[in-house]
Amino acid sequence: MKIPEDKSFLTLSQFLKLTDFIGTGGQAKWFLQEEDVYVNGEVERRRGRKLYPGDRIQVGEKVIELKAD
Repeated sequence: MKIPEDKSFLTLSQFLKLTDFIGTGGQAKWFLQEEDVYVNGEVERRRGRKLYPGDRIQVGEKVIELKAD
């Protein structure tokens, strides 16, 4: 997945919304409490976590690596 050209990072809640794991940003808090989301191999519960190119995010069996646009 590519980070939009006008941004240098995405928050975890933005990422979850853009990848259709959640429908709205407000669902991120609940989603992160219920599901294990890994950022670079470590469980992450903060919806405001900044994600940069090269970060690997795993939700369930799906693994996505962020790239610069």
